[in-house]
Amino acid sequence: MLGKQSLIILNCIQLVFSSGVMCEQLTQPDSVIVQPGQRLTITCQVSYSVGSYYTAWIRQPAGKGLEWIGMRYTGGTHFKDSLKSKFSIDLDSSSNRVTLNGQNMQPEDTAVYYCARVSQSHKASADLNKNPSVAEQL
Repeated sequence: MLGKQSLIILNCIQLVFSSGVMCEQLTQPDSVIVQPGQRLTITCQVSYSVGSYYTAWIRQPAGKGLEWIGMRYTGGTHFKDSLKSKFSIDLDSSSNRVTLNGQNMQPEDTAVYYCARVSQSHKASADLNKNPSVAEQL
């Protein structure tokens, strides 16, 4: 089993109104092991307000491409149609944590799971909401 170190994913955004780069930090556990039929819980600690931006969950099975699971902020949730009965996403605005919950996990659900901040605020993400597969390009 891997150590207790955290995987840190940086999501950097070039700010239009300044010459600097703003980076957000998202931290999730190294590994989570569940038995077939059990529930999956992965919590992502983020450095931004979960009420202002969508946080997406994406997975990548070994040897395959990225698969968009879903995304959520305080006012909305969107899932890939085929996965919406399998997964849910919880937010804790007080601690800026986003948790992916999976039910009845099976061997075919084995994958690397990523949390990622969607680059636009929820107010500017109408196009992304209409075509969630765009999130696979994060």
